[in-house]
Amino acid sequence: MHFANYMPKTNLQGAVAVTAGLLLIASSPVLAHHPMGSMTPETMGQGLLSGLGHPVIGLDHLAFLVVAFLLASLLKGASRFVVPLAFIGATVAGTVLFLGATTVPMVETLVALTVVVGGVLALMRRNIGALVLGALFAVSGVFHGYAYGEAIIGAETTPLLAYLAGFAVIQYALIVGGVLGMAKLASRSESVRLISARIGSSVAVLTGAVFVALSFA
Repeated sequence: MHFANYMPKTNLQGAVAVTAGLLLIASSPVLAHHPMGSMTPETMGQGLLSGLGHPVIGLDHLAFLVVAFLLASLLKGASRFVVPLAFIGATVAGTVLFLGATTVPMVETLVALTVVVGGVLALMRRNIGALVLGALFAVSGVFHGYAYGEAIIGAETTPLLAYLAGFAVIQYALIVGGVLGMAKLASRSESVRLISARIGSSVAVLTGAVFVALSFA
């Protein structure tokens, strides 16, 4: 697939430039996956802050949140806000699986692949329906949540619950904010909304592809 066919040249160059900047940041493993510098949260506040930070500074997770709101934006009515809850719930379940010593092999690769697959669907503007999208979100959420579990190993119950609440809230807030933002763009200019969606999905695909490659490095 040639992504250049989907957007004007200047916008493609902008997307590539943004991706390059994101990948420079991603070169630091601490910034990529550990909000507290690998330190286990010991208080409710630390657990909450860690939960709020993990989906944002982990660029593979952030890229999927972009994909999630782009795909949810293709749905109609209340389903735009209900279907993403499948992802939110599954991320919590994935973290519980990790803490329960369930083994999911190659989880970082699987997380990156969810970004690539979702990004391609968003780029193609494929409305796959609420049920199928909910299933995709649920499967993806388990992998992302399992990866989140690494930052909370050994935590007591209070910071653990705060961590779960933190990443659940920030993820849903970002998805809902993205859906509302795309609707606002559409009300002003459909072409601007379309270009923004293409840039966002292209950056997500490129980011996911790089993380897939890094997982095998």
